[in-house]
This record gives sequence, structure tokens and C-alpha cells, in this order.
Amino acid sequence: MPNPTVIPHVSRRMTQKVILERDGAVARIVLNQPEAMNAIGPEMARELALAAAELARDEAVRCVIVTGAGRHFMAGGDVRYFSELLTLPATERDAKLSELITDVGDAVASLRAMCKPVVAAVRGAVAGFGLSLMCACDLAVAGEGSTFKMAYCQLGASPDGGGSHSLPRLLGVRRALQLALLDERIDARRALEFGLVTRVVPDESVDGAVMALAQGLARQATAALGRTKRLIHAAFDNDLAGQLEAERLAFLAGAASEDFAEAVAAFVAKRRPNFRSR
Repeated sequence: MPNPTVIPHVSRRMTQKVILERDGAVARIVLNQPEAMNAIGPEMARELALAAAELARDEAVRCVIVTGAGRHFMAGGDVRYFSELLTLPATERDAKLSELITDVGDAVASLRAMCKPVVAAVRGAVAGFGLSLMCACDLAVAGEGSTFKMAYCQLGASPDGGGSHSLPRLLGVRRALQLALLDERIDARRALEFGLVTRVVPDESVDGAVMALAQGLARQATAALGRTKRLIHAAFDNDLAGQLEAERLAFLAGAASEDFAEAVAAFVAKRRPNFRSR
């Protein structure tokens, strides 16, 4: 299997637990602890939050990929770290856990709110916060050998990273409870059937399929994709009147943009538009 962290002709910034790569308008966040199935602890959580916030601000980036180094996406929290915390006084333990949960929440919030599409490229184990992280992405491409599991209740814990927010919206309440309470492990084909992932491809094809998808998205009108993303997420909180008003305002903002003018001109001229997201 090719190393999923390597893309030719990229700029790369490596920290201890996260790799941030840029390849033109596409950026990749790579969880980088393959020897531990990319289990997340405080260092990775903080670096993930910083990387997501940085890419949200970077207007040159028009699509973001989130993936894991090695054979797995993420197997959840670092249980060895949790074991260490149990030796601490309760106030210190709670402070450290709160910081960890805040950081993963900040990362998810940045991915969800950023005005550009985010694609998860997953293989192997997707569990615990790994599942919450994948669900925070707009699209998810999974390898055939991927497996998905909430994995919180088996630790006597409850979801974090927005999993309890995303899953009912993606799957419906009944299936979200099925995954959470029964703690079932499902395979990639069933995840596709549930609507948990967007596409399933051979494991060795995940990186190529995701990069092709991301490059296609990066050629589109990024600002329009961002407005569409916000509208779809807002639909769960708005009534019909509120959503219609949000759509009106978003459409007017789009109609005032250079991308809209370019798209109309390209359609009339029967050529491909050249979007600049302005």
C-alpha cells in the first residue's frame, strides 16, 4: 500500500503528531501517530485544532482533506493517556480532560464552519473521536477494509467531538442510537448504506480517489460551496421561513460575486468558467 502521507510537489509542515501539507489549492491534515493507530492525546488534539483553524483562515486553500498516516484513520482516544490521568487528583484530571475535549471540539468546529469543503479519506479503524472527526467532514471516502465503531460506552464514556450532534443528522435518531448504545462495529459497505460515508473504494485507491475529488471541488466556486454548506447545516435549526430567508440572503451574496458573473458569462460563451471565489 502506498504511504498515504506522501504527495509529490507539496509544501509540508510537520509537527510531532500532525502533518499539514499543501498541494496547490488542496491542503491535507494528516494524523501522524501510525504506531498507535493515530489514537488522539493532548498533543495531537492541540495540533489538530491549530491546523484546522489555520486552514479555515487560508484563502488560498479551496479544499481540505483529513486523513491518517499508516493503515488506520483513527482508533479513538489514547487509552494509555487516560490511564495516566486516573492517577492524578480529580481536579487536575478534570482540567486535563477538559482541555483535551475543548481542543477536539475546536478542531471539529473549524472544519464544520470553514467556507470550503472538507473531505475525509479513511481506511482501517474509524472509532471514537475518529468517527466524530469523520462525521464533521462534508464528504467521506472509505476504503473497503474500513470499520466504524462509536467505542465510547465500552470505556464507560460518552461521545465527544460533536459525534452526538453529527450522527443523528447523518443517520437519523434511531440508527445513531443503534451505533451508540449497541456499540456495533460496521463495515464500509454498511456505512455506505447507512449514509455514514459518501463513497467506498478499494483500500489502495483511497488517496487517489480523494485527491481527484478534492481537486475537482477546488476548481469550483469555493464561496458558493461555503454558502451551500452553511445553508444545509442551518436547515436543522431553522423553520421553513427562516431557511427561505437565509437562502435569499445567500443567493444575493452570490449574485454580487465575481464568480457568479464569470459563471453566467461562461455559460453564454459555452466555455468552462474560471472561478476565483470573489
